[in-house]
Amino acid sequence: MMNSMASETLPAAFDRIREATLKLCSTLEPEDTVVQSMPDVSPTKWHLAHITWFFERFILEAFDNEYHRFNEQYDYLFNSYYYSAGTMHARPKRGLLTRPTFAEVIEYRSHVDAAMRVLLAGRADEPEIRQRVVLGLNHEQQHQELLLTDIKHVMSRNPMFPAMNSSLRVPPSSSLAAYKFDDGCRGIQQVGASGNGFCFDNELPRHDALLQEHCIGSRLVTNAEYRDFIDADGYADSQLWLSDGWSTVNECGWNRPLYWTEDLASEFTLGGLRDVDPNAPVCHVSYYEADAFARWAGARLPTEFEWELAAATEDVTGNFVESGVWQPCVSNGKQFFGDVWEWTASPYSPYPGFAPLEGSLGEYNGKFMSGQMTVRGGSCATANDHIRASYRSFFYPDARWQFLGIRLAKDGPA
Repeated sequence: MMNSMASETLPAAFDRIREATLKLCSTLEPEDTVVQSMPDVSPTKWHLAHITWFFERFILEAFDNEYHRFNEQYDYLFNSYYYSAGTMHARPKRGLLTRPTFAEVIEYRSHVDAAMRVLLAGRADEPEIRQRVVLGLNHEQQHQELLLTDIKHVMSRNPMFPAMNSSLRVPPSSSLAAYKFDDGCRGIQQVGASGNGFCFDNELPRHDALLQEHCIGSRLVTNAEYRDFIDADGYADSQLWLSDGWSTVNECGWNRPLYWTEDLASEFTLGGLRDVDPNAPVCHVSYYEADAFARWAGARLPTEFEWELAAATEDVTGNFVESGVWQPCVSNGKQFFGDVWEWTASPYSPYPGFAPLEGSLGEYNGKFMSGQMTVRGGSCATANDHIRASYRSFFYPDARWQFLGIRLAKDGPA
């Protein structure tokens, strides 16, 4: 189900992933966990409560007749977007929830975890329970990443530029091979999840896709290469930009990646303010910026199927959250996995024959298939047993606060 499931029981996976979430927060103070710096960001405290609510609402209440809610009001406060499960507190106002306190949220987690352990001790092998718990654990891993990217945005708004974790490892810089292109698969190819392992419903069904002759970048675009785009006045050349992108750049005053300082020498990281490493992958750029850069470079972004088929031949290894860096690193590999989510040219839409899960869980992915772009590959904040070549995530084209980066593609042979 998850990559490590073959050698791990479901109760052990539950304990490991739940503990990993708390470990990510171990350097934060309660004051850090309440702040919401923009509507797309949720407070750390809310993340901790919401992923707990998921287990309570969709597993304990569904399968344990003796379970009693920790607090009736939490069902309203910590529902995210499951309208079929009831009403919810408005997303842009999550930062107003000074109560419950951080300590009370931790108590809530302990209450739910205790009940989950009892349930799993006797019924972990029941197929429907197992299926929902595995979904819940993958959901929690998604929120582990969101927790880090959201608190990074929160910390960046503090003029002290505090580090979330001052002990994060600073990777050494190194030289990098020149950018080149490799021939990609062409013709009718099978794409989508395969096998018996866990996948989300948006990765299904596996189906045929027609790919034209193309080539795909051998690595990610670096900070230095993106700096060349900036120095060439790429942000001021309207011919490089999609219409919506050009409007966004001018309305927002963008002229560099999010978290870079005005002098382009430093960037804010989860370890505090650091020098920009010229050979590390550029990140925190929107789809509009990635598309404009690709156009400036005489290339384009890969489609999600071009990306998937190129990545499918690579091992799922890379710079993930477990590395203790939490920042994209220099690599002489192809970097299809980890470091940054890679923008593709593909809108986030359903596969032919797509069918969402039944009930409230059907709201997990399907209803977001409008106006967003597909990203692939995971990032330096993704758990290493959470990602795979068929994994699809999605963001609006103006999103920048996630670890979002660029790989190039071109039509025709390399």
